[in-house]
This record gives sequence, C-alpha cells and structure tokens, in this order.
Amino acid sequence: MKKYELIFLDADDTLFDYKAAEKNALRTAFAGHGIAISDQTIADYAKINKQLWLDYEKNLITKDNLRTERFRLLFDKLNYRLDEKEFSSCYLKCLADSSQLFKESEEICKYLHSKYTTAIITNGIGMVQRSRLEKSCIKDYIDYLIISEDANCSKPNVGIFDYAETIINFHEKDKMIIVGDSLSSDILGGINYGIDTCWINTDGRKNQTEIKSLYEVDSLKSITEFL
Repeated sequence: MKKYELIFLDADDTLFDYKAAEKNALRTAFAGHGIAISDQTIADYAKINKQLWLDYEKNLITKDNLRTERFRLLFDKLNYRLDEKEFSSCYLKCLADSSQLFKESEEICKYLHSKYTTAIITNGIGMVQRSRLEKSCIKDYIDYLIISEDANCSKPNVGIFDYAETIINFHEKDKMIIVGDSLSSDILGGINYGIDTCWINTDGRKNQTEIKSLYEVDSLKSITEFL
C-alpha cells in the first residue's frame, strides 16, 4: 500500500453537506426579507449557482461577480424586486452559520488526522468557509484550511496547490493525495498538479468524462481501504 503523508480534502459535498447548508441559508435569508420560498426556488437557485461555480473554475467569472450574479438571475426568474448585493451579504452571513456535515465526516477526519497531515482545499468564499469550519466538530482534525480566495486562483488551477505547498511547507507530491466529489475541480486539479486522486462518487454517477481518478469510492468511509 502506498505511503501518503498529506491528505487534501475538499469541503463542500465531500465533508460538508452543502445542499443542506444552502437550503437553510436561503430559507433564512428570504425569511429575513418577509418571503417564504418553495423547494422549487431552492432548486432554481442551486442550478444557477452550480453553473456559475463551474464558470468560476474556468475563469469566466470573478468571485465578486458570482456572489451577486446568482441572485440577480434568480430574482429575474422569480420577478422579485430585491437588491442582489444586499441580499448576497445577508445570505453569506446565514451560510457562514450553516456547518452541517455528512454523518461520516467527523469519524473520517479524526481517523485521517491520527495518521496524516490534513488540509481542506476549497473554492469557497473565505469568510464563509472559515466560519463553517470553526463552528464544526471537525475543526480540531484539520491542520490547514486552503481557500481559493486567499490563493487568488481556484481548483483545478495548479496555483492553489502551489499556494498550499508554501503554507504547509511540504513538497513531496508522491506523498500527497486529494479526496473530493468533483471531477472537474478536485480530481482534475489533482491531476494537473501531479498528485494522486480519489473521487467520492456517492451517487453512483457514470464518469463520462476524460478525467480519470486513481481511486473511486462510493462513500467517504471507504477511503480507509487504502488510507
């Protein structure tokens, strides 16, 4: 079995239940504006937000523009007359308070931390991700938090990994691995950087891309089979 020393972990949809956090933050933010929203509104937002984050990975939109553009598009669709900049600020505060984890996350992070150096590497917004980690039960099991906003580039760009190297002061790529749910962000980022990869495929999706991970598992807990 290969010997690793540094484990990169994605945050959202790998350790954190982002869908639950997003739903809670949206309902709370809209409620603060006197609006009760439906599940369809949440689904509409999720679709818009996902596409914009994919655009961000491809450097087609800045993070500052993403923060407001997702709500401008949503409000246009719903014909709501709300200030997207003000609403974005409210939403991010609500999201920062939402630190829901998947049920296996605490156990796995504790296990990994007992054996390896652990680092979360995320394309999320700095204020939000720091707050969510600090409020979570895994904070003591994560040695480093690497955020694209601090690195000025995002996964799958190798720049965020270069930034992580300087922060962690560890340079042996053959002893690193990244674990994440996104082929286009986590796995491609690891491939671009030249380290091993593990794709968390909990939905049993068929990989129809050219992005091939070294490992593929159907649950977070399954990574203990090789780590």
